Amino acid sequence: MSAALSAISAIARTITSGAAVRHDGGVSTTSQRPAPDYPQMAAVRGRVEPAPRRVRGFLAHHLVFDTTSARYVWEVPYYPQYYIPLADVRAEYLQDENHAQKVQFGQSRTFSLVGDGQTYESAARVFDDGDGPVAGLVRFEWDRLTWFEEDEPIYGHPRNPYARVDALRSHRHVTVELDGVVLADTHTPVLLFETGLPTRYYIDRTDVVFEHLEPSSTQTLCPYKGVTSGYWSVRVGDAVHPDLAWTYHYPLPAVAPIANMVAFYNEKLDITVDGVRLDRAQTHFS
Repeated sequence: MSAALSAISAIARTITSGAAVRHDGGVSTTSQRPAPDYPQMAAVRGRVEPAPRRVRGFLAHHLVFDTTSARYVWEVPYYPQYYIPLADVRAEYLQDENHAQKVQFGQSRTFSLVGDGQTYESAARVFDDGDGPVAGLVRFEWDRLTWFEEDEPIYGHPRNPYARVDALRSHRHVTVELDGVVLADTHTPVLLFETGLPTRYYIDRTDVVFEHLEPSSTQTLCPYKGVTSGYWSVRVGDAVHPDLAWTYHYPLPAVAPIANMVAFYNEKLDITVDGVRLDRAQTHFS
């Protein structure tokens, strides 16, 4: 999953540096790709919003912070990060590295995160007091802590308050192919609609041609769906295309209908819905 998040960050840098992006239903003059047929993210890089949820972070079993005054901060357009008021952080877990640095949101200092017999260098960034949008807040490296919203664990990054995820049963006819080889054919998919991404088509295992799929050790996590239970690469002839399909045995309750079903990357193979072949979407997963 960290690779996927890195890819998102790379794309965000391209977007904010002036690449041609259209939100008016038109076509990018840079690539001449068709405009996406799904809603884009509403927030932009640099946006800061209050978060009304109680947010806690643990280092092993040690509580590092507990706050009801966190801020959503969009470092990239796709999802926010939590920034925590310094006043709500337990000071004994921070060790000043005496390294001042000015970054995109203002003047800051890096701190090590110390606890449970471990020291994690530069795991926290404290923004100096002042008039900046994140002054007096702390930005923690996500993977160093276990995070909770209220009493529910969260994975990967905070859920975007401007994103919606729905899993709906359908009777559309969906086929999945790669290089002319049929990988799945169903009339009973579950369609997963997620803001900022193309529709994902989750398919019953009995409608998937597993003779072309090879299990992979890859595992990813999503704050909206949970942790994947399996990935498959696709073999067509002598070519192996890595990690094109996945499943969730125990998805989060909001998307329970996708449990034990298999989805494929629209970006990397050919999906046909009710006889109409879809364009391969261009996303950070492409």
